[in-house]
Amino acid sequence: MRRSFASAPEDAAEEQSAFPTESAAVLEGRGSNEAVFQTRFEFLLPRGYVDRSGRLHRSGVMRMATARDELVPLHDDRVRENAAYLSVVLLARVIERIGDVTDIHAGVVEEFFAADLAFLQDLYRRINIDGHARAAVSCPACGHGFAVDMAGGALGEG
Repeated sequence: MRRSFASAPEDAAEEQSAFPTESAAVLEGRGSNEAVFQTRFEFLLPRGYVDRSGRLHRSGVMRMATARDELVPLHDDRVRENAAYLSVVLLARVIERIGDVTDIHAGVVEEFFAADLAFLQDLYRRINIDGHARAAVSCPACGHGFAVDMAGGALGEG
């Protein structure tokens, strides 16, 4: 679904986020007993990124971070000089697209509105740190489907 965001914002329901409320690394059924591990997450920015030509971009995709994504920025001189810059470099590595913009780098992330930066930092945390793992299951007696959190509530619980 491609839409131009150069016009007025969408209705309030769509403005929330395309990201599921409590999911992160989600295991979900796709119409069969097969589970799929989700590594990419669509989102809708609260304000939006305004590119150099003045176009507004709100929808995007963020992928789960790898160990490399978290280690490489620690060698970046900008991060060494200012630890707060870590989130800028890290987000630039894991955001794959915002609207039509696919060349996401630290300079792009620096131009985000504060509300969008906070939103993306929270999204990153929910995807990568909270580590929810949900599996789609169904009751063997009645066949009713529901999700079960496989991660447990605390470290070591399953």
